[in-house]
Amino acid sequence: MSVGTIVWLASELMFFAALFAMYFTVRVAVPDQWAIQTEKLNIPLSITNTTILVLSSVTCQYGVWAAERFQPSRSGSLLQVNRWGMHEWMTLTFVMGAIFVAGQVYEYAELVQEGLTISSSPYGSVFYLATGFHGLHVVGGLLAFLFLLGRSFAAKRFGHHEATTAIVVSYYWHFVDVVWIALFSVVYLLR
Repeated sequence: MSVGTIVWLASELMFFAALFAMYFTVRVAVPDQWAIQTEKLNIPLSITNTTILVLSSVTCQYGVWAAERFQPSRSGSLLQVNRWGMHEWMTLTFVMGAIFVAGQVYEYAELVQEGLTISSSPYGSVFYLATGFHGLHVVGGLLAFLFLLGRSFAAKRFGHHEATTAIVVSYYWHFVDVVWIALFSVVYLLR
């Protein structure tokens, strides 16, 4: 299961490489658009959103470590974070991912109000395609967390199968986070 996921993620990497190639090609073809359109980006919101997504990789990894200990649920009170199990860590990761998606939707609404749409300019096209496809991948990750949690709650006994599922979902989530760091750097920081 893990090897298949890694092979699939390699194909996803090629997909995102194509999006980056499109971004840089259009950027070179119409450089005047970048000076005008990048001024519309909400950098503080994007930095906050990026921080939330990156930290969600940390919480996801804590969930994996709990799964590897075969600890599905917390062993203390909810406030004792050091005693959380996989369910609590993965639920927090899900919430953080959902906040990221909500932040991206909010940013899109702001940009549309400022006249930047997918059809308004070449910059709008590559911006929405690159960040939008990433957003869809985050939503896919959120669905994977729901599947993981549902399968874990339904299991009569938490074992290797459930732990492996947590590990595989984490591979995908970490991949989505790394891709976002690259996208964020190129789209928001590279002027």
